[in-house]
Amino acid sequence: MTAPTDRNRPVQRLGDRVFSGSALAAGSMILGALALVAGFLVLQSVPAFTTPPDEISILGDKNLWDYAWPLIFGTIWAAILALVIAIPISIGIALFISHYAPRRLAQSLGYIVDLLAAVPSVVFGLWGGNVLAPLVQPFYVWLWESFSWIPLFAGPPSGTGRTILTAAVVLAVMVLPIITAISREVFLQTPKLHEEAALALGATRWEMIRMTVFPFGRAGIISASMLGLGRALGETMAVAMVLSATGLVTFNLISSGNPSTIAANIALSFPEAYGTNVNVLIATGLMLFAITLIVNALARIVVNRRKAFSGAN
Repeated sequence: MTAPTDRNRPVQRLGDRVFSGSALAAGSMILGALALVAGFLVLQSVPAFTTPPDEISILGDKNLWDYAWPLIFGTIWAAILALVIAIPISIGIALFISHYAPRRLAQSLGYIVDLLAAVPSVVFGLWGGNVLAPLVQPFYVWLWESFSWIPLFAGPPSGTGRTILTAAVVLAVMVLPIITAISREVFLQTPKLHEEAALALGATRWEMIRMTVFPFGRAGIISASMLGLGRALGETMAVAMVLSATGLVTFNLISSGNPSTIAANIALSFPEAYGTNVNVLIATGLMLFAITLIVNALARIVVNRRKAFSGAN
C-alpha cells in the first residue's frame, strides 16, 4: 500500500476550515476559562492557608479546616438529600412523558418541565421560606412524635420549618427539571425494535421498560443525576433564604440546628468580609470547586463503563 499523496487527499473547503477552527476555539475557551477560575481560586486561597488562624477574625477560635468542615458536610448532605428526593420523581415523570402519556399531554408536560428550569433561584427561595417552611412544620412535629427513635427525626422540631430537609426539598424541585429533561430524551432514544421485541415476547409495559429502557438509559440517568448534583452543590440564594443555619454537623433533619453550605455561607458572609477573611471564603470556594470536579470525574468514569449500551453519549 502506498502512502497517500497530497493529490489523493480530499480538498478541505473554506467552510470546513472555518467550522473546524471555530469548534477548536470554543473548546479551548472552555478549558481556558476553567484554568483561569482554578488559578484565581488557588492564588487567592494561599493567604488563608498561610496566615495564622488567630489573625483571621472570621475563624474565631478555629483553624481553617474546623471552619470549613461543617460547610463541606452541609453542602454534601443537602445535595444528597435533594437527589434522593428528586431522582425517583424525575425518572417517573420522564417515563410518563416518554412511554405513558398521550402525545398532546406529553408535549404540554414536557414544556412545563422545561419552563420550570428557567425559574430564578431567588423565586424558589422565597417560595421555600415563606410557603413551604410553614406548611411542613406541622409535619415535622408529627415525624418527631412518631419517629423520634430514628436519629434523622430526633428533634426537637424547628418552630419555623427552616431546616436542612426543607432546603433539600427546595433543591430537589430546582434540580428536578434538569434530571427529567435529560432522562426523557435518553428514554426516547431507546431502539424501538428492542421495545417491540420485548412486547412481542409477552412482556408487560413495565417489564419492557425494565428490560430495555432502563439498561439502555442507565448511563444517561447517571449523567442527568450528576448534572443535578452539580446544581445542588453550587446553589446559593435558595439555600441562604430557606435554611436557618447554625454551623452544626448533624444528621437531624427537622431540628433548628442545621449545617450551612459553602455557597450559602459565602453569599451571606462576603458583604461584611475584609482582608484575609475574603481569602478564607475563597478557600472554601476552592474546596467546593474541588468537590464538584471529583464528583463529575467519578460520574464520567461510571458513564464510560456503560457507554456501549447508552444513547446518551
